[in-house]
Amino acid sequence: MSASSITAEPDFFQHSESRKSSLRAWGNRILSIICVGLSLLTLIPLISILFLLIKNGLPLLSWNVFTELPPAAGMVGGGFGNAVVGTLIMVGLGLVFSAPIGILSAIYVNEYSPYGRLANTVRFVAKLLTGIPSIICGVFAFAVIVATTNSFSAWAGGVALAVLMLPTMLLTSEQALLGVQNAYREASYGLGATKFQTIARVVLPDALPAIMTGVMLAVARAAGETAPLIFTALFSQYWAKSLNEPTASLSVLIFNFATVPFPHQIQMAWTASLVLVALVTIANVTAQLVFTKKH
Repeated sequence: MSASSITAEPDFFQHSESRKSSLRAWGNRILSIICVGLSLLTLIPLISILFLLIKNGLPLLSWNVFTELPPAAGMVGGGFGNAVVGTLIMVGLGLVFSAPIGILSAIYVNEYSPYGRLANTVRFVAKLLTGIPSIICGVFAFAVIVATTNSFSAWAGGVALAVLMLPTMLLTSEQALLGVQNAYREASYGLGATKFQTIARVVLPDALPAIMTGVMLAVARAAGETAPLIFTALFSQYWAKSLNEPTASLSVLIFNFATVPFPHQIQMAWTASLVLVALVTIANVTAQLVFTKKH
């Protein structure tokens, strides 16, 4: 065998390997471009919604809409201050009812009995509740509270929203706890800490930012629900003076004003939608900033 044939073989393999590398590089570039393009495509509905909200809702946005009551049919002026207050009250009640139950259930399911029969049942029921229509939660709260007290109220609205928020909080909190490395738990046990001390001082502080993300997702879903509040809190043209009476909310106001043939009310529905989106966004950003710094 000649020396030229011996030296030709490495050149052949090197050329073949470089050709494969160039094909992989082009394949990676093409797939990256496709992924970026599809990601930008998903932003189109979001950007279009925000554009419509700003375009149609910004003209009526002023301080008066937060301090005045809704106008009568066909009238101009007014605001929806009572609906903003009512939304904050009922979402706050739902959060107070659902957050302790959801987070404590997630702690039990993930830390104390992750493979037990009760834990599997809790997971199954939580996943089942995520697929139930929101109107069913409203009917449930209506049957339990409204039919019992013979009155629409903010309490009933808070319970309906709590039922909606609970499965999201439980499942997201469980995933947040699963994200905590087992090495942290083992190190805590190695230092002599009990299981409760490990959960309270090691696991929960590390999982808190992710838990708060789940809480904000649940709040965002509950704040925009209309059907449960129609069955439970109904609506009111006046300021909320008690939790035991019908209470206004932004979602129901948007539904009511968007279905009437009066241009001013329709434009006010756009403004209320913009305010609702802004409130949810501010709550999400604030929670992320506060709890990320603590973490």
